[in-house]
Amino acid sequence: MIIPYALIQKKKRGEALASEEMRQFFKGYLDGTVADYQMSAFLMAVCFQGLNSEEVDQLTQIMMESGKRFDFSGAPKTPRVDKHSTGGVGDKLTLIIVPMVMAGGIQVPMICGRGLGHTGGTIDKLESIPGFRTDKSLREATEQVKRLGAVILGQTPELDPLDSRLYHLRDVTATVDCLPLIASSIMSKKIAEGIQGLVLDVKVGTGAFQKTLGEAQDLARELIRIGERFGVHTVALLTRMDEPLGESVGNRLEVLEAMEVLKGKSGVVRDLSLTLAGWMFYLGKKASSAEEGFQRAQKILDSGQAYSQWERLVSAQGGDLSQLLLAQFPSAQLSSEKRPVEVWRSPTDGFVESMNGEEIGIASIELGAGRRSLEDSIDPDAGLRILRHTGDKVSKGEPLVELYACDEKSVPKALARLTSAYRFSNVPPQTQPLILGVMDKDGIHPISGR
Repeated sequence: MIIPYALIQKKKRGEALASEEMRQFFKGYLDGTVADYQMSAFLMAVCFQGLNSEEVDQLTQIMMESGKRFDFSGAPKTPRVDKHSTGGVGDKLTLIIVPMVMAGGIQVPMICGRGLGHTGGTIDKLESIPGFRTDKSLREATEQVKRLGAVILGQTPELDPLDSRLYHLRDVTATVDCLPLIASSIMSKKIAEGIQGLVLDVKVGTGAFQKTLGEAQDLARELIRIGERFGVHTVALLTRMDEPLGESVGNRLEVLEAMEVLKGKSGVVRDLSLTLAGWMFYLGKKASSAEEGFQRAQKILDSGQAYSQWERLVSAQGGDLSQLLLAQFPSAQLSSEKRPVEVWRSPTDGFVESMNGEEIGIASIELGAGRRSLEDSIDPDAGLRILRHTGDKVSKGEPLVELYACDEKSVPKALARLTSAYRFSNVPPQTQPLILGVMDKDGIHPISGR
């Protein structure tokens, strides 16, 4: 039997751990013989000393084997491909991409998370739809994938319970932003899905966890390495997240925007959704290239098939879109008569020079759209509508952001965040492309065109 103190000391000195040492240590954490304070010390040691590739692979395997896995044995040989975002502000792409690839013959057994910190979570967005269940059993979820083509689940005690416990501990011990822990956490869940391909949307910028391109490349490289090591063909798109993606930040607001895109709305949300779906079709061998996959996705979206699959997915998981669509709200509909409680206006004439995505994400949390801790409740209708983005010309007094909240006392703090998030200039700023590059096991490749 290992002695936790000795193992922690070993990692603190930067020494590599043997596979059996790690297995016993993490098994002890699950059965209670390793205490939270001992695991906290170990995680902090990892933050400072890192893990080598063998240790990361071993941790990924241990986490994956701590629970059950999707089992598609005996099922028809339908390609299964997933997509994962490393987290951003206003990122509602999953709600658009999953119905598109379902319609194109790709199965998606997807495990998602809740929002934490300044970023949103797909599970919170879906649960803003009345009745939508993200807690199906693994058996129910597997049958839904076979029958329908997709399922979107939150993490349950059946799936990767070690990762769930570690994440909660990391969140309160300042050990979330540690590359080997991030990589093993993400990939243990994805490998447990029984997929053959994975498309990563690795965000970079002020609204992402990876603030620089170098940090994003390092994370993408490690995620790809783990995926290929476990037999999952993995590619990563490096995408800019300096400002919110699209017009809405907040759970129900983002669902409504996603539905508008599924019905034909143009813009960056549509374009990036099509690009990621195109790569999923390519990895699933439904297209000979990512460009051909893009065109396939575009045809599916424009034909209305994706919206039909969205309705089927929501219904299969207990959601009721008729309850979501009760009251008219600009070009979409909200579940109540809620209107903006405040509008933030431009303090000057000129151009929006830049936006700080993290500050805008925190502003939405101030309004009630997110959590400061995992125990906090959220207001599904709270959030922001972004009316002007980087590069837009503005006039003094022109509306820039609409604020939604149940508690108007939260508005001043949100306004202060918005004021610090926006920068203005007298000349149009230079803008960067949304997609900064594509990485696979052979390295990074520049993007041309889209």
